[in-house]
Amino acid sequence: MDIEGSLDNEKGGTMPSTEQLTGERADLLQTLRRHRGFLLQTVDGLSDEQAATRSTVSELCLGGLVKHVADCEHRWMLFAQGGAEAMQREPIDWVDQFRMGSGQTLAGLVERFREVADQTDELIGTLDLDAAHPLPQAPWFEPGASWTVRRVLLHLIAETSQHAGHADILRESIDGTKTMG
Repeated sequence: MDIEGSLDNEKGGTMPSTEQLTGERADLLQTLRRHRGFLLQTVDGLSDEQAATRSTVSELCLGGLVKHVADCEHRWMLFAQGGAEAMQREPIDWVDQFRMGSGQTLAGLVERFREVADQTDELIGTLDLDAAHPLPQAPWFEPGASWTVRRVLLHLIAETSQHAGHADILRESIDGTKTMG
């Protein structure tokens, strides 16, 4: 698996570059790309078996984290475009969202992760950052609260960063490799 350029992949493909975006949009895009890159760097060089390994007492595995972050980003960008209804059209697999499923490969999960990232990157350049939607009903959201697209992007940065840190711990438990330390 090649992750070359994933830490600061700001050129190429259909993704807008931070040179094309300015100010806040450029900052959001660059920060999200940086933390995605940390996660991808952490899984670089792993076999499917290693990526599926639960190396701590939790249900987390490295492949599952890649899958979860991609799914989370995809769903939140559906929300950013169409609100809670758009986000909830696709069911969540609450049981297996942090595990590699039968037949899933790390390469396949990384490919989906990158596809979702490309879609998000394009949207960062076009969506109205001040557009807001009411949050879905859930015990972890304040009733009646709304989030702007900006808040969604900040949430994605936090989510990706948090899980990149989890991944670093899991990877170190598997083979001693450290991404962030």
